[in-house]
Amino acid sequence: MPEEKKRKNKGTEPIDLLPPEEVIFGCSSAMQQVRRLATRICGTNVPVLLNGNGGTGKEVLARWIHAHSPWSNGQFVKVNCAAIPAALLESELFGYEKGAFTGAYSSKLGRVELAQHGTLFLDEIADLSLGLQSKFLQFLQDGRFSRIGDECERVVETRLICATNKDLEEEIEAGRFRADLYYRINVVRLRLPRLSERGEDIPLMAEYFRAQFEEKFRKQSEPLSAGMLNYLQKLDWPGNIRELSNGIARHVLIGAEAKIVQGPVPGRFDQARESSRTVGIIPLKQLAREAVREKERSLIFEALQANQWNRRKAAQALKISYRALIYKIRDAGLLSRRVDDLTSGRQNATSPSRSAAE
Repeated sequence: MPEEKKRKNKGTEPIDLLPPEEVIFGCSSAMQQVRRLATRICGTNVPVLLNGNGGTGKEVLARWIHAHSPWSNGQFVKVNCAAIPAALLESELFGYEKGAFTGAYSSKLGRVELAQHGTLFLDEIADLSLGLQSKFLQFLQDGRFSRIGDECERVVETRLICATNKDLEEEIEAGRFRADLYYRINVVRLRLPRLSERGEDIPLMAEYFRAQFEEKFRKQSEPLSAGMLNYLQKLDWPGNIRELSNGIARHVLIGAEAKIVQGPVPGRFDQARESSRTVGIIPLKQLAREAVREKERSLIFEALQANQWNRRKAAQALKISYRALIYKIRDAGLLSRRVDDLTSGRQNATSPSRSAAE
């Protein structure tokens, strides 16, 4: 894997371990479009809105934009609007003067001031209260603000990047987000696709995470086979890149017997759910049968992998007869997965023995 790009930053959120660009953007058409737009706006001081599901890499992209901008020598200051209680968020953003309230024994700089000549990253901006949205809008209009308990106005020049996993248009309609603030922060909007929309990028990401966790945990792990990488590309990944990273961490820590994906193997149940969306409602009994069948298929596949495709040992682990397992393997179409494992080097180069075939 290419070495990570180290970028010095003196801020409270140091940028020192950005992944390589080929890992961040991959080769999918959706991310290449994101890359083209991000490259165009790096040198401009316009607000950027990053939209995408949780775990799609919004913060990494924000850091990349900062690192490639004229403000990269300034601080990259992150504010998680959902993690800080609303009563404290105003003081975190704008700071306060000594004696402004009980417990304010000294003055404190806010995150806005810390981002002077740098980048202010507001994560989950949809969680700002309406009152704080109003004050932040005033700051965006002229770059001026006052600390809590201070009558003096201060001026700050900073680049603003906001991120959210919510539909802000829906939030506006529901009365939870100000339309005028939305138009202020939505000068350039970048949508990050779900991991399942960029399946061709998964092999490179998986190998990158494996190398990172091998270094972090100081241990070697079994290489991911071509069959496993192909399998990972077919999954839905509701947790997106974060879920993939966690799965690879389990693989490095525990070994090949660990489940990279904690969920059912994609197959007929996924097709049934897709049919229900495109064709109509399918009978509940049919859906339940498909769910049970898919869960059984997943358990059999995991048992076979954990026992290096020794079917007698897998049958013992599953507490079913050898004959019943053979029937279920054929019925579930799992024979092709064994071929993938064999051709990718999981088995010896020589033909398997009779006991291994069992």
